[in-house]
Amino acid sequence: MLQTLSLRDFVIVDQLELDFASGFTVLTGETGAGKSILLDALGLVLGERADSSQIREGSQRAEISALFSIASAQLSQLNHWLDEQGFPVEEEGKHLLLKRTIELNGRSRAFINGSVATLAQLREAGDQLVDIHGQHAHQLLLKGGAQRDLLDRHANHLTLVGEVAQSFKALNDSRRRLAQAENAGQDIERERERLEWQMEELTELSPQEGEWLTVQSEHARLANGAKILGGCQETIDTLSEAENSVESTLSKASNNMSALAEHDPALREISQALESAQIQVDEAAHQLNRYLQKLELDPARLSQVEERMQALHSAARKYRVEADYLPNLLNETAERLDALTASQNIEALRNQVKQQEVTYLKLGKQLTQKRTKAATELGALVTAAMQDLSMAGGQLEIALLPLNEGGMHGLEQIDFLVAGHAGSTPRPLAKVASGGELARISLAISVITSKASFTPTLIFDEVDAGIGGAVAETVGKLLRQLGESHQILCVTHLPQVSAQGNHHLKVTKSQSGNKTLSQVSPLGRAERVEEIARMLGGATITDTTRRHARELLEQN
Repeated sequence: MLQTLSLRDFVIVDQLELDFASGFTVLTGETGAGKSILLDALGLVLGERADSSQIREGSQRAEISALFSIASAQLSQLNHWLDEQGFPVEEEGKHLLLKRTIELNGRSRAFINGSVATLAQLREAGDQLVDIHGQHAHQLLLKGGAQRDLLDRHANHLTLVGEVAQSFKALNDSRRRLAQAENAGQDIERERERLEWQMEELTELSPQEGEWLTVQSEHARLANGAKILGGCQETIDTLSEAENSVESTLSKASNNMSALAEHDPALREISQALESAQIQVDEAAHQLNRYLQKLELDPARLSQVEERMQALHSAARKYRVEADYLPNLLNETAERLDALTASQNIEALRNQVKQQEVTYLKLGKQLTQKRTKAATELGALVTAAMQDLSMAGGQLEIALLPLNEGGMHGLEQIDFLVAGHAGSTPRPLAKVASGGELARISLAISVITSKASFTPTLIFDEVDAGIGGAVAETVGKLLRQLGESHQILCVTHLPQVSAQGNHHLKVTKSQSGNKTLSQVSPLGRAERVEEIARMLGGATITDTTRRHARELLEQN
């Protein structure tokens, strides 16, 4: 769960370190106090896009960090992910620290347990820790694919969804190749003939990996044989065989210095250096003699090497590649020829399409069966919740509408059908639900689907907008009940919801000089009464609103 959220120089927050507890926590405050700032900060540390305008005015950099304590049930999976991604595991893996910084130039950096991370890695870690239900979640329900994705996530069969998508893509690719092969004419045949001719010529040439550099080196040695031979012999004479050779001169100097070192130890190091130089010169002379003994300067071999160089050079110029790339060209030609030959095997392609159709239909039917079961269960649960949300007699049905040939997402389209009251026929959500009904249905779906969620921390950002009275009290009870199995954070303006919280945080805004600052404070019992009374009565708090606030709190 989220343990600590720390902010520095973020929007109108100069410095804040906020501790969170398990259960149901509500965040309240007047409009504009900065409740959304906390969620924006949390969103950034979970991988959302950053903007330099989020840095507090007059500051150079904003910093946000979130410390999570990891439950035993999640420990193994999360630590395995950290190990795979190359991140350190802190304190026996029981904690995870996410951090984000934003610079004035717009650059941002992300960290996981102190190590630099990509935004994709930050999002992947965040997806395992936090699920945010925004205040516009009910509008997302009307967008294409959102209802299908929600059902699939609730039923926890996303792996099968991915397999269906991959199978459909493979099937489409095979169908495309088959169509191309069936429509191909003389152009394909001419290309195949060209590749066969090129393959034959390159195979006969048989260029080897690294051969061009080897041939060049050997040619340089053979072509300059006389020069190499003369130069080596001259060097041997200079080193050891001439009358005043380097070796004899060094020997005299070394003997002289060795004798002098007997009288002055300070000369011993110089004497040793001369001895070492004498040994090295002697070794160099011996190596040159061995080299000359092995040196082969065969004119016939030079002719062979020149002929091979010319063949490689001509082929490279013909195919417009570098000479050392000819072995790669041979391999590429073979691969292209194999692929072209395979693509022209119409019967093999047709068999491949048939096999992939069988695979896709098998996976698609498995997904349909799972979706059918999940749709029945989720529809019944949401229908039951609607009865407590002032929609007595209403119901939600989740229809699976078959598609003619299937698609990337399976063999059916998912459509949420709703009846707002008893006796009415369920119709598509977008056509029959009013704004208030849609908000309540969305809230019921969010709470119910979250019960099956493995994500430990759930955040609800004003998802209770547009409701009130007894319905608001029911919403509060639903969230409190959800808090028994998850950590729940809820931004709300409703006193009935606030009173249900196990913990209460208040966001306030104040002036410090010419700067506006946002602060967050945990509320005790008496302070909660005052805050809920404010929410009930507005700017003027009376004894009546305080009494009503106490009554709301005492009911929980």
